[in-house]
Amino acid sequence: MTTAYRQDFYAWAQEQAALIRAGKLTDIDWAQVAEEIDDMGKSEKRAMESRLEVLLMHLLKWQVQQDRRSQSWQRTIRDQRRRLDRLLQENPSLKSLLAESIADVYPSAVIAAANETGLDEDRFPDACPYTDRQIFDREFLPD
Repeated sequence: MTTAYRQDFYAWAQEQAALIRAGKLTDIDWAQVAEEIDDMGKSEKRAMESRLEVLLMHLLKWQVQQDRRSQSWQRTIRDQRRRLDRLLQENPSLKSLLAESIADVYPSAVIAAANETGLDEDRFPDACPYTDRQIFDREFLPD
């Protein structure tokens, strides 16, 4: 890791971009540039997983607390679906990771739903009860 990178990331990034634009390829900190590009991809995946977790949590709350359903929950469901849809349009390769990501974040969604509802975690299904289609279907709300 270069000193410039550690001391001022923004300045380092601007410098690297300028070097690339100027065609000064031998002066570029290629190892760190590659690391940053890799991290950017991971960041998009984390954003998808975070949105999925919030969406699944609200779908679960909607399903198990029918008497407490609110417009706020419905707006959150709609908003997360819209944001996920946009993220996947901008990063279509993430679609291939959806099933794995849903399985990965579902336990956290259950914990969050249990915390917010005050219900025991065992009140929620062990595995995600929703299909990919239902998760993204703008009209779907679980009964």
